[in-house]
Amino acid sequence: MTQPIKKSAYKSQRKAEQERMERQRKTMRKLIWGTAIVVVLGIVAALIFTPRSNPTDFDYAALPVLGKTDAPVKIVEFGDYKCPSCQIFSQQVKPVLEKEYVETGKVALYFMDFPFIGPDSTTAALAAHSVFHQSNDAFWKYYDALYKNQPDEKTLWATPDYLVKLAKDNAIDVDTDLLKKDIDGQTYIKEVNANNSAAIKANVRSTPTLFINGKEFTGSFADYGAIKTAIEDALKDASE
Repeated sequence: MTQPIKKSAYKSQRKAEQERMERQRKTMRKLIWGTAIVVVLGIVAALIFTPRSNPTDFDYAALPVLGKTDAPVKIVEFGDYKCPSCQIFSQQVKPVLEKEYVETGKVALYFMDFPFIGPDSTTAALAAHSVFHQSNDAFWKYYDALYKNQPDEKTLWATPDYLVKLAKDNAIDVDTDLLKKDIDGQTYIKEVNANNSAAIKANVRSTPTLFINGKEFTGSFADYGAIKTAIEDALKDASE
């Protein structure tokens, strides 16, 4: 009779162990599912309640503008007149943008300085501000002339005499004596510095950098297709 009792006790013990392990597995499954649900809910809450970054505010009325000021999409270009990439944008992208969107009243293009390459970047910006304060239309002609005649960026070329001569040679309709006076006297240095500060505040790291309705365009400035897509998205948002 001794052996059957041992087998019965063993079976009972084994059954109890199996039941205990099954209870542990059920508990673990509940813990895993509970943790997973908490994680998912946390992610959903973060997506819903995390505040989105607000578009950058610009004082559009104080900037040179190409196009209608009531255009639904406003693009701000941060640029440096010594920047070769800005020259590419001005000659290859801007004309297409102007024809397709500016002239149709869908886009207004604005310009802000980010003169970081050299001291004559600031001198060129001072000249452009002087032209702008004489005539908004003349500014854009001068903008084109600066980039079209842009020498090597390592050369100190944006001297007051060169900048005045450039205006004369390209028939920019401004008072060139006043232009020379404004450059020499740094009449608009506060505006140039304010634009530079705005660029830093907006985390601009290179030129040209575009903001479309206050949101930084993070694609390539030379990829017109990507710029076009961003503009179309902004137009769609503006119509909603």
